[in-house]
Amino acid sequence: MMNVQMQTINQKIAIEYLKFFYPPLRNEIAQLSKQDNFAGIMQATVNYLKNLLQESKVNIIAHHIKLMDLIYKVGDSYVKDIIENIFVRSFESFKKHTKIQHWKLLYQYMPVNFQVIYNDQQKQDRIFFGK
Repeated sequence: MMNVQMQTINQKIAIEYLKFFYPPLRNEIAQLSKQDNFAGIMQATVNYLKNLLQESKVNIIAHHIKLMDLIYKVGDSYVKDIIENIFVRSFESFKKHTKIQHWKLLYQYMPVNFQVIYNDQQKQDRIFFGK
């Protein structure tokens, strides 16, 4: 069996994936894309997931986190930086605004590389900000 190497994707291709993964956000993503605002698109996805969190739709959120991980794994350095600094960084807010059992379930479903990034961010925050 051949080992197929995935090609690295940039923000333009990542945006197309996000339009597909987040149908309710398609218009907003398209508008932000016209403004070349990938960070804004990432924040829109976070806001969408926060709304789902308020509705306790943990399984749907876990699914979307896994989809974002797919983009992260094949993203170029810019795409990865934005996902780490906006998407993964938002997990702390998720933790603060949900029931502990929902957070534990969400964390359990979280891809390992996002767990590692999240935990590293938490360690750095404690060092730099005493949190």
